[in-house]
Amino acid sequence: MSDRIFGIVGLVLALGYAYAATQIEESFLSDAVGPKAFPLIIAAILGLASIAIILKPDASPDWPSVGRLVEVLAATVVLILYAELLPVTGFVIATALASAYLTWRLGSKPLATLITGIGTSLGIYVIFHLVLGLSLARGPLGI
Repeated sequence: MSDRIFGIVGLVLALGYAYAATQIEESFLSDAVGPKAFPLIIAAILGLASIAIILKPDASPDWPSVGRLVEVLAATVVLILYAELLPVTGFVIATALASAYLTWRLGSKPLATLITGIGTSLGIYVIFHLVLGLSLARGPLGI
């Protein structure tokens, strides 16, 4: 029963996401695919996966312990904070903090966590901003 509830929640999310994607206004300078394509693909995949879960649920699902659920909730809060802080702190700082926290929760040592967070942030910045020329949120440091 819990799998079906999860599937229904996923399907509702997919429908909401698809609706939100259709509300994206297209510029007259957009490419042939347009800005709606990627969100609609994500919504379709989520919807299909949710339907599969609804139609064929696991007979005896294994639920994580309360501690693991708290960890998932904490990671969700970090990602929400990441989205909120991105325009304020900029891409590099927000991404470094979020990826460092998530790396730490996956079991890295403190120094490795710091290096991974900064390296991930700078690596993505170089690829997306410097190489591909995409615009990323600028923070107080101008990057």
